[in-house]
Amino acid sequence: MTFWLLLLLGLITYTILQRSVSRITRTPVWLLWLVMMTPALVLSAWTAIAGDDGSVPALVAIVIFVVCFSLYLWLLYLGRPKSSPPPATPSNSPNAPTATAVSNGPERQSLVSKLRPIAPAEESRLRNCFNWSVFALQNLEYLPQAVVCRGQLRTSPDRAYQTIRHNVEQQFGDRFLVVFQEGPNRKPLFVLAPNPNAKTASSETTHRPGLAGALLVVTLFTTTVAGAEFMGITTETWQSEPNLLLRGLPYSLSLLAILAFHEGGHFWAARWHRLKTTLPYFIPIPFFLGTFGAFVQIRSPMPHRKALFDVSVTGPLVGFLVTLPLLWWGLGHSEVVPASAQSGLLNFDELQPSFSLLLSLVCKAVLGGALDPQKAIDLHPVAIAGYLGSILTAFNLMPIGQLDGGHMVHAMFGRRTASAIGQVTRLLMLMLALIHPELFLWTLLLFLMPLRDEPALNDVTELNNGRDFLGLVCLFLLAVVILPAPRMLLG
Repeated sequence: MTFWLLLLLGLITYTILQRSVSRITRTPVWLLWLVMMTPALVLSAWTAIAGDDGSVPALVAIVIFVVCFSLYLWLLYLGRPKSSPPPATPSNSPNAPTATAVSNGPERQSLVSKLRPIAPAEESRLRNCFNWSVFALQNLEYLPQAVVCRGQLRTSPDRAYQTIRHNVEQQFGDRFLVVFQEGPNRKPLFVLAPNPNAKTASSETTHRPGLAGALLVVTLFTTTVAGAEFMGITTETWQSEPNLLLRGLPYSLSLLAILAFHEGGHFWAARWHRLKTTLPYFIPIPFFLGTFGAFVQIRSPMPHRKALFDVSVTGPLVGFLVTLPLLWWGLGHSEVVPASAQSGLLNFDELQPSFSLLLSLVCKAVLGGALDPQKAIDLHPVAIAGYLGSILTAFNLMPIGQLDGGHMVHAMFGRRTASAIGQVTRLLMLMLALIHPELFLWTLLLFLMPLRDEPALNDVTELNNGRDFLGLVCLFLLAVVILPAPRMLLG
């Protein structure tokens, strides 16, 4: 089991590093991957050598984690490419450089013309897009592949964005993405960036039912095999008697239903906001749980923070509404067994529910007095799926970066505050991992993820009270799932 968990963690870690930091550093991804995997490898080796009684001291675990994470940040910073100076602006711009900065020959002028999103002759058209009564334009700043428009907001953020975006579309069509966000001084500003889908938006194919269907069939098979193994049916047994493989269907269908409703919530929320999105794609793996989850790809930029909130929150909530009854029914058909030294969070034959307040409450309601601190639960396959669904909900609701919870707090509080919340969440998870070492791999993944996600096009207009309240409910749900049960409840 430890080998498969390390392999799965290694694949996840490498994928995250490849997608998140390979573009911002020249340090080899394999070296960063090796540094971030070192704590998991060292702690696993420690446990394997020392045996069940040789638990890793908390101080040793903290030192290993801090040293490796500091080395990771140093390697990341060491490989960052030096930023090139911004391209020159025309002489009639308020931020125009001196003549010596632009008179570097035809090669320099050709490079500037390629980097600039608009030609110098088009600047007057761009300035006319900003009405003084809506957003009083003060200056334009030309960056590689973007134009930053700074000024004074004179109306509501929503009205300002709609007006300026309409004016830009009238002047330039769908050539630009108009982004409205807060600058470093918390003053709203507009950013115009080239629209990568300007010419291909009508011809791009987002739905691939053949691929989605094939992945679903393969994942159904791998999860059915995993479910049969949870029932004690080995590979050799079901290969000789294929009918026994059907005993893995309760786990498989329950888990796929949770994943399907979770990703379906994202899909339909995106469609309701008229965003281009793919069908849900399931990820099969031929070991352990049988699947690595599912995902949908949203191909359109988020128009505003309300859409960002709706799309991010709908998935975990819909998935949890399916998870809870499956967990309830599965626990009702599970067995209470004596606890042993092997009892823990990932032992489905001897699960200790005390690490989760939600799981403890459900167990109290379903099993009643049959469960006490000296007992564990041998989970029914449906209960395993429900248990994994609760973990999936909690992980996605983590308010960090690209996770659903990260998008949610971004929509609620803005990108700057969301980054601070994500950093605090990382530290709290590290403290929790010292109490439950099984959460260390989870914590390591959170430290690998970037704290910030992409801004919405209108990233200034705030949410309404109803969405803010729903977001607080989701954060409360996260706390209920992940916080340990109090001793009074366990007694």
